[in-house]
Amino acid sequence: MSANRRWWVPPDDEDSVSEKLLRKTRESPLMPIGLGGCLVVAAYRIYRLRSRGSTKMSIHLIHTRVAAQACAVGAVMLGAVYTMYSDYTKRMAQDAGEK
Repeated sequence: MSANRRWWVPPDDEDSVSEKLLRKTRESPLMPIGLGGCLVVAAYRIYRLRSRGSTKMSIHLIHTRVAAQACAVGAVMLGAVYTMYSDYTKRMAQDAGEK
């Protein structure tokens, strides 16, 4: 084993984390919306943790997870509908141009 204990450095041809995030945002504009929705729901549910009353902690955490997943799945579904609609309109424009 080598004595070199420096942090791992990615190769020069690899993107940094921020570059990857920006590239993914350009490819899928609803990805940050889903991520933001998950964070907002999680932050709200953590804030509401004090006033959960007699609800057990495990039930509260399950509800938090389900709500955060619903935001992520909703963003994925909106992205799929957007992609289907844009593909459909492109195809219709090509069909109209051929006639």
